[in-house]
Amino acid sequence: MSRNRPARLNRTLLAVLGVVLLAAGGFAVVVHFGWWRVLDPDSRLIPGTALPGTVALYVTAAVAIILGLLCLRWLAAQLLVKSKTRMLRFEHDIDTGRTELAANVAIAPFLAEVAAYPGVHAARGTLHGARADARLHLVITADQDGDLGEIRRALHDNGLPRLRHALDLELLPVGVEFRVATPSGQRNSFAGKTK
Repeated sequence: MSRNRPARLNRTLLAVLGVVLLAAGGFAVVVHFGWWRVLDPDSRLIPGTALPGTVALYVTAAVAIILGLLCLRWLAAQLLVKSKTRMLRFEHDIDTGRTELAANVAIAPFLAEVAAYPGVHAARGTLHGARADARLHLVITADQDGDLGEIRRALHDNGLPRLRHALDLELLPVGVEFRVATPSGQRNSFAGKTK
């Protein structure tokens, strides 16, 4: 089981928020239909018509700013955190020990092979998830005259089967992003997925 702290924190926060919203909604329905009297029908929620004091306005603004910053921090965490696999565990036996392989080491020969394909300028990739649900994301920068179909065929027929065999995986979902350099130095991207 992988330890994905941001996902666990997200699930916890969403569960707490859901419970709070359900409780608030239930409270509003109960009070609206008069099943529970919180206030007398003739009483006012806030006595008087005077504006709140300056301190109350500053406190409200400070709380709003802090909540806004916390929300921005949460959004940044969603965008910046990737579930990169650090180590792949192949065996775990109390008597004989365990076999581990760093994910970047595991795919380094594969990336070197892909970079050597005709028409490929560079290849990089990351292995995500635990070994049981590993996923590979590839970014292949092709020369302008490179044949993307041939590169994809070489990946499907040669590179990926060897990588799956080396990692002892039946399935390894792969997302492939092709980047092609144009004469002006800009890059066009084409993405695809394979199993």
